[in-house]
Parts: sequence; structure tokens; C-alpha cells
Amino acid sequence: MKKIIALALALVMVISSIAIFAACKKPGEDSLSAAYDKAMAAIGYDASKYTETLVVAMSPDFAPMEFYDTAKSGDDAIVGFDVILATFVAKELGMKLKIDPMSFDASMAAVASGNADLAISGFSWTAERAETFLISDYYVAGENETEQILITTKDKAAQFAANKSDFSGLKIGAQGGSLQQLLVEEQLVTKGAAIELYENINVAATALATGEIDALAVAYGNGEALVNDTIVLSDYYFEVEEKYKNNVILLNKEDAELLEAVNAALAKAMAADLYDGWYEACQIYAEVKTIDELGYDDEGNKITE
Repeated sequence: MKKIIALALALVMVISSIAIFAACKKPGEDSLSAAYDKAMAAIGYDASKYTETLVVAMSPDFAPMEFYDTAKSGDDAIVGFDVILATFVAKELGMKLKIDPMSFDASMAAVASGNADLAISGFSWTAERAETFLISDYYVAGENETEQILITTKDKAAQFAANKSDFSGLKIGAQGGSLQQLLVEEQLVTKGAAIELYENINVAATALATGEIDALAVAYGNGEALVNDTIVLSDYYFEVEEKYKNNVILLNKEDAELLEAVNAALAKAMAADLYDGWYEACQIYAEVKTIDELGYDDEGNKITE
């Protein structure tokens, strides 16, 4: 009898725990990946159909472009806009996709050395990259490259006004090898700032939160993903030349034929107007925007009036 009572009490505790857990979950939390999953499904990619492998180097520390879903494992754990794009390109090329996660700098080195076919990781065009790589036509991922901003902490936000002209004594972080590094060097170091480079943008965000740096240069979309109770978007935006806007894929200098095929895939995605839907799905997934803000239902469908 005691055993039966004990089992009954245990069952009540389990049920209570489940109820408490469910109550603590955020509304719509189960729907975060719904629009993303629909976008991936719409591509109709079946890796088992292909034998040749397309190796894509990617730095998954850059939400909503590429980031980890810790609830998933293996290859499925890396998600984001560039993952959808890489899947689409692989489908168009008729190849099996393999994503190799590595640092931002290492992604470029992997392509230059021939250890990866493509580097897709929120890259923008720069003169230095044009000398080292073949560069694809651009693709559009929201405001990811069109707007570049400083993020900072709430207690320092007042120091980064839009018209700030003196950065003396301030330490600004940026990811090594990124467009943001170039912008900080050209526009802020010349005004007295010191630059601190980081291999991983999440490490840089931690350095910002703990006071090791005063601000961090990021793409606007990434900045939205990094905002929390401590970190805020500042009022300081970089001046970004047209040639730096939008994103590109990097290829080895010897892969002209592959470049032609990649550009054809990008043209197809552009003509089909796929980019906006992909980006919105990834904003929801990364919790940058809510499904209500962007007009989606819990099943990941765009609501149209």
C-alpha cells in the first residue's frame, strides 16, 4: 500500500513539474522555428539524391544569419539565413551539403586553401577579399549589411550619440577580418578610438557586457539579436559605401566554373523573391522579432489580408 501511495505521489509530482514547465514557457515558443522549417521544406532538398559534396565553411556566431539551436544536434544544430541559402545553392548545384563550422577568419582561410568550396557567413565585398577570392553576385539579407551600428551597454549609451566625433579613450570591439573591423579602423580609430579584435562575436558581446570594451561594431541585424537586459543598440551608425552593402559568397580563385553555377542559383533565388521570407523566418527563430510583429501564425505561414 505504501508503495502505491509513493508511486501516486511521484506521479503527481511529475505532472506538477510538467505543468510548471509549461507555464514558464514563453507564448509561441514552440513556433519559433515554424517559418524556418517551412522555408527549408519549400526548397525540397533531399541530400540522399546526390553523391558529390559541396563543403561550405561557416561561422555560426552571427544570428540571425547563422547560429546554433542548442535543442538540436549534429548538422541540424546550425541554423539561420545562410544555412537556408547554402541548402538552396546545394539543391541547384545537385550536390550534398556539408557545413563546416569554424571561426570567421578560418572560413576564409578554408576557401583560400581549397579545404572548403564556399564560405557563406554574412560576408560583404571588400577590396582585400576581391584580391584573394572569387566573389559571387550579392544576395540580400534584410538590414544585415546595409546598416552597421555600434552596440553598447545601457550605462554607456549616452556616450555614443549619432554625431559623436571624439572617441578618445574608448575601446571598440570588432570581429577580426570583418567589414566592421574595416569600418572601425577607417571611421573611429581615426577619431581616437582603440580597436579590440575578437575571433568570435559572442565572445566579443561577453567582453562588452563585462566592461572589457566600451562598444562593439556589428551589422544591425546581428545587433538586434545581441540586445538583452545589459546590451543596447546605440545611436551611432557607420557610413557604409554602396559597394559594402548586401552579402556575397567567397570562392577559391580557381573555381570560376563553380562561381558561374553559384551566381545562377543566387539569380534564381532573387527572381523568386525568396530572401525576405528567409530573413524574417530567421529573425523569428533567433527571437530578434516576434511572429506577431512580422505577421506569421504559429504554423509559420505568412498572414495576408
